[in-house]
Amino acid sequence: MFKEKIGAFIDAHLDEMLQDICELCRVNSEKMPAEEDMPFGPGVAECLDTALDMADGYGFKTTDYDGYVGSVDLNELPRQLDILAHLDVVPAGEGWTVTRPFEPVVKNGKIYGRGTADDKGPAVAALYAMRAVKELRIPLKKNVRLILGTDEECGSSDIAHYYSVEKEAPMTFSPDASYPVVNVEKGRLPGHFTVRFEASEELPRLVSIQAGTKINVIPGKAKATIEGIEVETLERNAAQTEAETGIHFSFVPEDNFVIITAEGRGAHASTPEEGNNAITGLLTLLCRLPFAPCAQIDVIKKIAALMPHGDVNGTALGVDMEDELSGRLTLAFTMLTVEAAGVDGEFDSRVPVCGNEGNVLKVIKENMEAAGIVLLNEGMIGPHHVDGDSVFVRTLLKAYETWSGEKGGCESTGGGTYVHDLKNGVAFGASMPGTDNKMHGADEFAVVEHLAMSAKIFAQAIAELCG
Repeated sequence: MFKEKIGAFIDAHLDEMLQDICELCRVNSEKMPAEEDMPFGPGVAECLDTALDMADGYGFKTTDYDGYVGSVDLNELPRQLDILAHLDVVPAGEGWTVTRPFEPVVKNGKIYGRGTADDKGPAVAALYAMRAVKELRIPLKKNVRLILGTDEECGSSDIAHYYSVEKEAPMTFSPDASYPVVNVEKGRLPGHFTVRFEASEELPRLVSIQAGTKINVIPGKAKATIEGIEVETLERNAAQTEAETGIHFSFVPEDNFVIITAEGRGAHASTPEEGNNAITGLLTLLCRLPFAPCAQIDVIKKIAALMPHGDVNGTALGVDMEDELSGRLTLAFTMLTVEAAGVDGEFDSRVPVCGNEGNVLKVIKENMEAAGIVLLNEGMIGPHHVDGDSVFVRTLLKAYETWSGEKGGCESTGGGTYVHDLKNGVAFGASMPGTDNKMHGADEFAVVEHLAMSAKIFAQAIAELCG
């Protein structure tokens, strides 16, 4: 009913919308040490203040929740819909070529800069959707609230603070993924295990392993220090291992030791099949080397058997499972520290809807304990599922189909979003299918046409869900 008016409004205000996105993206809102009234540091606080001032200027009622979250209300009616976005960003990183991270530019139909896609661009698109509904005087019976979080990238403590004082709206979507609708999110088991044993100095020996950067990142590199094995023996076994695994090995002698570096391909732990795990590749090589018998090497071989190279579905641990809603379980070995008398390791498993503590956590714990390995976890994060046939989801899909011209449908993800713990929350946009916005990488960008389309999609969804 209001399609033509919404489209005309967003098109007429597109340049202004891009200017507002650039204003927010000029602020470095990486998480920093807390200061008074700034729980995530001055950069995040500045960005939140800027966004709320922007919304104030467009005539919306805004609220600041102690610097953790800001909210923007379209009217004073009872809330029906929350739009949950975030203003914090991952670190700038290196390798930018089009512009500097916090100097956004519009070029060749794209807007480049840290946060343009994740998630400042979509947040502003949602604000402009609310502007369209407000300024076109589209009649509503309920309220929509834009919630602006500030700690999504580092644990979502912001949203925990917000929901400690506010109730969930009957419906929530987060424009922090891709279209059409993500209504299923896998559960998660961030596994942490340890083993202690008697140290051995007998040669040849494994001195140490240091591998991994974060539990949710498959390492592209892993290093071990060994003593007492000739480089020629290392190279022979490495060639065989590389042929089997695709992991490349290099060796650097240092005093009486040799440092082994395994190089694979990094990936996010939710998509381990896209990487080539340097940890498991390194263990494959170490299990072939002629170390003196000891408890440490026995443990290494048991760990390698439970999480062998190429097993990204927990098969060896006895938890390989899948369902039609959310797909197959994934398990990625991501962190490992080995010393003379102990091992400390972590893995990241994304669990389908059919998984639970009984058939995943308990099974892994029992299989590790049988190998003398202690899994420290006592619980796991359950999966999230919203009915794909609900009025809410069908309305979102209709809005997407209306403006994109593409068929909509429900999808699942191994990643987690802001809505994982919300009863009726889904991820909805703002990336179009098949678009790699380089989120979290250098030269992050959003397609201008997609941001404009998102504002139109969101406006239609607001009109239909709250009208």
